[in-house]
Amino acid sequence: MSAGAQGSPPPGAEQLAERFGLRCFDSAELQRRAGAFERLPLARAQQRQAALLRALPEDGVAPYVAVFSDPCDTELRIQLEEWAAAAVTPVLASAADIHAWLNQQETSARALEQVVALRGGESDPGHVVEVLSLATVDEAHSPAVKFLNSVLYDALRDGASDVHLESTPTGLMVKYRIDGVLELEHRHSGRALGEQVISRLKVLSDLDIGERRVPQDGSFRVEAQQRAIDLRVSIMPGVHGEDAVIRILDKQAMVEAQGRLTLDALGFDAPALAALRQLIEAPYGMLLVTGPTGSGKTTTLYAALSETHTGREKIVTIEDPVEYQLPDVLQIPVNEKKGLTFARGLRSILRHDPDKIMVGEIRDRETAEIAVQSALTGHMVLSTVHANNVFDVFGRFTHMGLDPYALASALNGIWAQRLLRLNCSHCRKPYRPADGELERAGFDRAAAAVHLFLRGTGCGHCRGTGYRGRRAVAEVLRLDDELREMIAAKEPIRRLKEAARQRGTRSLLQAALDQVARGETTLEEVRRVTMAA
Repeated sequence: MSAGAQGSPPPGAEQLAERFGLRCFDSAELQRRAGAFERLPLARAQQRQAALLRALPEDGVAPYVAVFSDPCDTELRIQLEEWAAAAVTPVLASAADIHAWLNQQETSARALEQVVALRGGESDPGHVVEVLSLATVDEAHSPAVKFLNSVLYDALRDGASDVHLESTPTGLMVKYRIDGVLELEHRHSGRALGEQVISRLKVLSDLDIGERRVPQDGSFRVEAQQRAIDLRVSIMPGVHGEDAVIRILDKQAMVEAQGRLTLDALGFDAPALAALRQLIEAPYGMLLVTGPTGSGKTTTLYAALSETHTGREKIVTIEDPVEYQLPDVLQIPVNEKKGLTFARGLRSILRHDPDKIMVGEIRDRETAEIAVQSALTGHMVLSTVHANNVFDVFGRFTHMGLDPYALASALNGIWAQRLLRLNCSHCRKPYRPADGELERAGFDRAAAAVHLFLRGTGCGHCRGTGYRGRRAVAEVLRLDDELREMIAAKEPIRRLKEAARQRGTRSLLQAALDQVARGETTLEEVRRVTMAA
């Protein structure tokens, strides 16, 4: 078949493959292969425009084939091998063929999801009130509708987790939270349009348009990229008018193409993953995940449940709200208006013969006491709690008035995590941190001399921030008998920390500095995220 024939890669791809001594796949060869999406999720593959495929006998001994279009991108090749967690055979393909193959995989996954939904008799849990696409944005006649649709469309395209609409004396300011950091998107002059946009948001969320003096909360659903996306809306009155924050709950973005979220996909390093898997495989007891809002606590628990669910255990969750739907898991949404609180729901769950229970958040003494008693009576309880690090959890439960002996007996371990922004792979360059900065972070000059420090300089791929994507880092405290005795005896936190360090507990700061030493992030990002912990 000639180079210009349909299905074959362009001459550029063939020439590059020959020059670098690599095999070259055309589109027909890609179609023969099955994607290893349990190793490299479809969403991440589309982001990096690369793929991991299951090897065929003619590929050699490596179990996976790593497909990419740029043979000079050594970082991507290393990442593909890390994601595979095994040997890979590197193969070149044109960017167009990779893009087409990934799009076809996405289309197949969507079709499979629809078939599964129909077979399972699922009903649509929410009504789609808006379809977002370039066409619908252009076709909108009302300026307010066009403005809001454009803002939401751009936010979904850029991977924002939240959209902030802030009223100013002269108009409206739009900000996106991307990778955990707020970025100003644009300012719009004219207060009238700003008020109309907030009113439009209220209409979509089924809120009271005439009420502007008290906060309001609502939600609605949009369709974008052929999938439904839930949006939570918070309206808050301010000096210059009403502000709105829209939380984007893109369920499909967090689930791999085969509908399974795994711990490997979250980016934790090997020691942390091994410790977490040991904790979640316990037959009973309590595991607490802590961290600030937006640090990925609930996602970690979802991944833990999804990875360990075999169908032979009854898993029940109570959440506020249910953010992602897990197959074969009973998920109960909190409804305080109807009297269904965490504590009341947890009591009812215990009569439902559960093996594992996930409590979205422990907020008060009553919920904490029931969770502890559940763990002591043979259930595995997973929950989140707001604290800065694993040791602050004990102070939080003491403040709630919980018996320290009961807490120590129930606890298997505590997991604290943060999300670090990663250096943009397209613009990162070596740099030398100031000596004072190294000392504050705990690097001595001798240790710093052997590390290659990298920092993104800003480019179009990272929106000029120098960062693109995030990775989770964790601090894990596993309890043994001696630590339980210290907790029950209300020993000072300083002694608990010393005992934990002797047992190999690595702090959040040290976990983050390990990422700096590998050139994945910067000391500035470590200071922003973990220094307070």
